[in-house]
Amino acid sequence: MTKETAESPSSLSPAGSNEKVENAPCSQAERFESVRRAHQSEMAEDYVELIAELIAERGEARPVEIAEHLGVSQPTVTKNLARLKRDGLVIHAPYRSVFLTDEGKELADICRKRHRIVVNFLKALGINEAIAEHDAEGIEHHVSEETLAAFEAFTVKA
Repeated sequence: MTKETAESPSSLSPAGSNEKVENAPCSQAERFESVRRAHQSEMAEDYVELIAELIAERGEARPVEIAEHLGVSQPTVTKNLARLKRDGLVIHAPYRSVFLTDEGKELADICRKRHRIVVNFLKALGINEAIAEHDAEGIEHHVSEETLAAFEAFTVKA
């Protein structure tokens, strides 16, 4: 994954997991940069997915609700919303609700689909729903498209 590709909002899902081993960064600094990009992508995915859920439930997503749901401070939410706004994923003005741009909606849809596939796969393995939901939160960001397709194929057969 090139730096240009890694930073475009449409390449945020999954969080850096499509890099091939043969393209892995060589230096320690490059490896750390790759991890930082993956964490930023994971944050973006979590935020847009939550914002979409709040909008669907309540018609809007307020920063205070985002902070409560994610268990972070309001200043952290404000900082991350500024990053998402810069990346073209949200529309947000101070002291106002947050809304998704078309790109943000697209990313949220992708994230929800990935989440659903991982949850269904874990449930097909016999994991109870609560644990499957919890575990899917971590797995969904780090699974390749190939693995995700295998998860989905497995659940169709099951």
